[in-house]
Amino acid sequence: MSKMFVTLPILCLATLMAGCAGSERLPELALASSDASYSLGSGDKLRITVYGEEKLTGEYLVDGTGAIAFPLVGAIQAKGLTAPALADRLSSALSKGYLDNPSVAIDVLNFRPYYILGEVSKPGEYPFVEGLTIFSAVAKAEGFTYRADARRVYIRHKDGNTESLYRLDGVTPVQPGDTIRILERRF
Repeated sequence: MSKMFVTLPILCLATLMAGCAGSERLPELALASSDASYSLGSGDKLRITVYGEEKLTGEYLVDGTGAIAFPLVGAIQAKGLTAPALADRLSSALSKGYLDNPSVAIDVLNFRPYYILGEVSKPGEYPFVEGLTIFSAVAKAEGFTYRADARRVYIRHKDGNTESLYRLDGVTPVQPGDTIRILERRF
């Protein structure tokens, strides 16, 4: 009985501390190439493997319209689909008079690029890599200018119409297709 009186307050205290820790969290934005929830879009480079069909297996780019040009079946819409969903769509298209029971696998080789603007030495388009943070993106753009506000940054996500203000720190993640705008500091 006495163990319960000691254990119960400790559990309550641990629950309260966990609820208070990190109340100002940034949204989870980091992605992994194996993440099945990643939506494909223009600029993504894919490795499509059709098992047993070496001539169909290769690297394909999602074009500006969001489609890939695939032999035998033509343009297949990829934008907004996950890699497994695109593999299913491609298998279905290939099974309609071209192949018996096609087996298709898709890997994302290169994610669509991100863009960095504003007070960096070399603004422009850069290739996305897994684990990219704002500081890494600024480093790729050869650092801040002397006028840069090194505390705040605006990010517009690939499908967003508005920019969101974020703290500029080493853990703020970048998504494929993001547009990052480094602000000018105020004196």
